[in-house]
Amino acid sequence: MTPTRNPQKQNTKKTTVISDDAGRTLWAGAIRPGRMHDQTAVKSEGIGDLLVQYPTVKAQVDAGYRGLAKDFPQQVTAPPKKPGKNADPDEVAAWEQARKAQSSRRISVEHANAEHKQWRPLQRWIGRREYFDETHLAIASLISDRTAMR
Repeated sequence: MTPTRNPQKQNTKKTTVISDDAGRTLWAGAIRPGRMHDQTAVKSEGIGDLLVQYPTVKAQVDAGYRGLAKDFPQQVTAPPKKPGKNADPDEVAAWEQARKAQSSRRISVEHANAEHKQWRPLQRWIGRREYFDETHLAIASLISDRTAMR
């Protein structure tokens, strides 16, 4: 008897995308299994080393990269940590305001990420996992070339 595959248990892949403040893709890479944490990808891809080499570079990251923001507080900004359940209303209001401000600064980054997923092959990947990396990088290079003209 052949076991059936549960589609919810299929492996996923994540890609790290770096864009500028105008939402243009600068780099796409660090393609890894979805179960690997973002911080592990930062270490294995040497992103921290690049921040050391280029101290004037600034980055807006999502919560998965909070450790990078902790290591490079002058260069990397991550969303604030959510206050605990017993936090007073003033603390919750301050967190909400800081979260919205950081989200507003990051919107161009999210648009850059979304632009990759607008391409039909990446909307719902049904190909073999071995070909995802090449396909995503090819689409990222097309997007990068196209947005460079803006």
